[in-house]
Amino acid sequence: MIHRRTLHSLEFTKVIERLAALCLSTNGKKRARGILPLPDAEAVDRARALYEESGTWMAAPETERNFRFSAFTDVEGLLDAAQGSRFSPDTEAFWALRDMLGKAKSAHESITLASDVRDWPNLYELVKSRPLPVQLTAALFRCISDDALIKDESSPELYRLRGEIRALHRNCMNKVKDFAVQYNFAAYLQDEFMTLSQDRYVLPLKATYKARMQGIIHDWSQTGETCYFEPIFLVELNNRLQELKHEEHDEEQKVLDYLRRLLLAELDAASGALDLLTELDILQAKHALSERFDGRMIPLSPADEGIYLKRARHPLLALFSADDQMGRRNQPIPKVHPLDIILRPGERCLVVTGGNAGGKTVCLKTLGLITAMALSGLPVPVDGGSHLPWCDRMDAFIGDEQSLDASVSTFTAQIDHLAKAWKHLNERSIVLLDEFGAGTDPAQGAALAQAVLEEMLVRKTFVLAATHFPALKTWSLTNADARAASMLFDPTTKRPLFRLAYDQVGASQALATAREHGLPEEILQRAEKYLLQAGHDTEGLLDRLNALAARREKELQSLDAEREKLRADTQRQRDTLKKTREKLLEEVREKAQELMRAWKEGRATAKQSLKEMSCLRASLVPEKKAQGGQTLLAPCDKPVVGQRVLHAAFRKHGVITDIDERRGRVRLDMGGVSLWAQMSDVMIAAGPPNKPLSGATVVNTAREGASLRLDVRGQRTENALHELSRFLDKAVLAGFENIEVVHGRGTGALRREIHSFLRTCPSVASFALASEDHGGDGMTEVRLR
Repeated sequence: MIHRRTLHSLEFTKVIERLAALCLSTNGKKRARGILPLPDAEAVDRARALYEESGTWMAAPETERNFRFSAFTDVEGLLDAAQGSRFSPDTEAFWALRDMLGKAKSAHESITLASDVRDWPNLYELVKSRPLPVQLTAALFRCISDDALIKDESSPELYRLRGEIRALHRNCMNKVKDFAVQYNFAAYLQDEFMTLSQDRYVLPLKATYKARMQGIIHDWSQTGETCYFEPIFLVELNNRLQELKHEEHDEEQKVLDYLRRLLLAELDAASGALDLLTELDILQAKHALSERFDGRMIPLSPADEGIYLKRARHPLLALFSADDQMGRRNQPIPKVHPLDIILRPGERCLVVTGGNAGGKTVCLKTLGLITAMALSGLPVPVDGGSHLPWCDRMDAFIGDEQSLDASVSTFTAQIDHLAKAWKHLNERSIVLLDEFGAGTDPAQGAALAQAVLEEMLVRKTFVLAATHFPALKTWSLTNADARAASMLFDPTTKRPLFRLAYDQVGASQALATAREHGLPEEILQRAEKYLLQAGHDTEGLLDRLNALAARREKELQSLDAEREKLRADTQRQRDTLKKTREKLLEEVREKAQELMRAWKEGRATAKQSLKEMSCLRASLVPEKKAQGGQTLLAPCDKPVVGQRVLHAAFRKHGVITDIDERRGRVRLDMGGVSLWAQMSDVMIAAGPPNKPLSGATVVNTAREGASLRLDVRGQRTENALHELSRFLDKAVLAGFENIEVVHGRGTGALRREIHSFLRTCPSVASFALASEDHGGDGMTEVRLR
């Protein structure tokens, strides 16, 4: 439990008010103002998980999410009144309920029907545990219009009555027109329209002509120049109109009574829908609050892992800074200085020292307020990696608690508060002590403060204490379970730097602070003399330690800035590479689609299309990396026999065995595969040699025009056809026109199967047995398309 007195001293309610202001609905604002620390660690973990899941859901575009956050009508009073005996809502009340249920239905469907709903178990449970009032929602949308009127379609009888009323109106209009034409009384009228007076159709008649027609005067204009006159021929129609209006009213009451019964039957579901929208409103307010100070929800860690708050900012100061940047504050605010508040595993006490107005109290309040917010399921202004232990009690001794009315001094108020809280302190407690014991004799106050800290360590209570007592400074440096820290100040100007340096203590800087605030110099010189006489002048040593720490912090800041710059540069390069890759893939996709269209439309043959694809693939090779991470180098402009290269089309390594400079080609040996390749298709690359093709052996032929030869002699038919199919694909992609298949003479069975296969292959233009001097019927020459 965190006592309200502690929350008040930490100004927790101001944060809650900022959260409430970010809510869009009255219900959300009301519930946000009631937020308090949650009862257990499981509730905090659930709140954090729900926050993270809702962030993923809210990050989706509205067009995909199909839900837009907006204010909804407050119907809490209507739902509370529904339980009364005299509950009789009107059309406006049902319109407000319709508006709320419509938004709840949209939110319900947006979450439950999402494709990645499995990633949102807590958000899904929040929605499914609050089922919608299906019948009531459907009835409201069927019966209540957008302008808060009862629709004609609400019931068959109402539809009939309103249709008859509209027909009666048209009948009246026609009667008036016919009468005006027949008796030429259009000049008697003030305006050329018919109106209603006391729910009866009347004519705006000029007062000077009222005696020229028979009828009833219902009303007069303010000037007296116009009387609203009901002619005798409209009396019967108006009487019928009154009957229909009365029947319409009765039917509308039946519709309202029907909706009231539905509401009573599904009252719990309607309340659940309101609760769902309120919870979602608070969630969006939490995310809006997080965006204000660049915050996040932090996880709870085991107590033995200590406290780690990275770049923690005081939440209120961070919010004020955000307001200032957005131009919402007229008064300047101090710069927000982030602090690393760290208690390492095994440490339970952090003693913060340093000069007056150096930020010690702000440090205590930062930890206290962030802890209160985190335990309340709120985002906090810290960097990633931060964590806090679960605590079921936190007490803050901050500020002047004296009371003249109760005859209580600052010291006695602190002691009274501590005495009441003492029996509740344990390993799941956090205590914040700001200048504890400073309101009495310094020696006794220091002894009392040290005893309190030691006893808290016995109880394994987390404690953060700010002090000026030299005894506590020494104690914090020598106690293994405690840690010392100092708020740094500028060695030259003596102004605070608002940075926390660990494992050292700092001077109080009382004289420097007094000098800065204008105390006369003669007083300060006298005080310095008294310090020298008493032998208590340790300022020089502490100043030296402060200067060293300040220099170290400056170096660390520089290193952090350099690391952040490197990280940003790396991310920028990655983003650039990603954009380039996406652009390249899009260009390749468009080119491939264009080649496919050209082939389908007959503007290019299959062979031409395949050649274009091969060239396209070859053009991409210099911009990619080979397997094993070896970067492809420049094209092989000056090939050398024995040089190791990469064939761009086949994506295979090989060794140059011969060079034909006249035709601009080289012969490659690729692990048993020998072929001629254009120099433009050959790239320089290092790497292990390629494994030879299994099964078949591919050799080069010296005959002019022959490019590849596949030898499948001695293989089973299935294996031979499989190798031939692979071989044809590679040859087509490489842009070869002719290949040779060596199958041997034998019984001729393998030759017949190969010829049958070649007849069905779309990439084969023709094939024939080789001449006798090139193998005869033991080899087939194939011409590709």
